[in-house]
Amino acid sequence: MAPITRIILYTKRLDELVQFYETHFGFSAERRAGDRIVELVPETGGAHLLLHPAGKAAREGQAAVKLVFDVADVPAFCDRARENGLELGPIHQADGYQFANAKDPSKNSISISSRAFADHF
Repeated sequence: MAPITRIILYTKRLDELVQFYETHFGFSAERRAGDRIVELVPETGGAHLLLHPAGKAAREGQAAVKLVFDVADVPAFCDRARENGLELGPIHQADGYQFANAKDPSKNSISISSRAFADHF
């Protein structure tokens, strides 16, 4: 089996996305000389996000993909994130866990979820 370790996000707002994922989710940007892709490395492990400049004809946020960030306490995360300027939707109660949704600056869907910490998953 080959695990998912990197996800490519196409964007016309490279610097905004770097700042967004560093500020709200603890990623660090790695840039290599001559490479147009910026690799965002998570502070606590997990999949890396590769930010790739989008072509002129590309529409941002058009893919049917959502990035899910696991947090044990969704309300606490949302409170901190809002203080840092992240606009999140309402917190939803699901079957044993909570989640809230938002968009990054390139209109990619993201979710903050406690599903990974639910007892029955």
